[in-house]
Amino acid sequence: SFVATPASGQTLARMEDTVAVFDELATMGDRAIPADLLKKAQCVAIVPGLKKGAFVVGAKYGRGFVSCRTDAGWSAPAGIRMEGGSIGFQIGGTEVDVVLAIMNRRGVDRLLSNRFTLGADASVAAGPIGRTAAAQTDAAMTAEILSWSRSRGVFAGVAFEGATLRGDDDANLDLYGKRLEMRQIIKGATPVPAAAAALISRLARY
Repeated sequence: SFVATPASGQTLARMEDTVAVFDELATMGDRAIPADLLKKAQCVAIVPGLKKGAFVVGAKYGRGFVSCRTDAGWSAPAGIRMEGGSIGFQIGGTEVDVVLAIMNRRGVDRLLSNRFTLGADASVAAGPIGRTAAAQTDAAMTAEILSWSRSRGVFAGVAFEGATLRGDDDANLDLYGKRLEMRQIIKGATPVPAAAAALISRLARY
């Protein structure tokens, strides 16, 4: 059951971009994020169009959405902001899409704290690419979070050390029409808004 909400054009556009990244992820075959990894993930976060700021500062900033598994299926998506971090742009371009898979309970607990830093508060590793058992690498087995970037249609595993993730209360207000914290939404009690129906149906494949 989906709930209609008065989300703004900007939030809706970001949601559409998030779905587009997910669709590409699903059609890349051997050059994509392994489906078996996504099936094991506790939460999936997508930040479309993470932008590189002033070159001197190396600042980066992006906004996206995260959804987590609950007993009833994938949760409604919560807004998330990604800031800082010193890498991820070696592959060229000033904008990348970021996909994060939160793999275990510890990673979910970090997410529920509403603000944490990759590599400091939560272990992060570059996610493997391809369909096969590349997912069995040690890093993938032990890291709390696996991360990938996509630039110009190519996915690559990148460990976003030093990037901070926190809840995007403004996006949640826009999407749900009321102030909700990330933890309230991803724990599964919040109905999925109509604007997010497409994203949740994609996640349901995993």
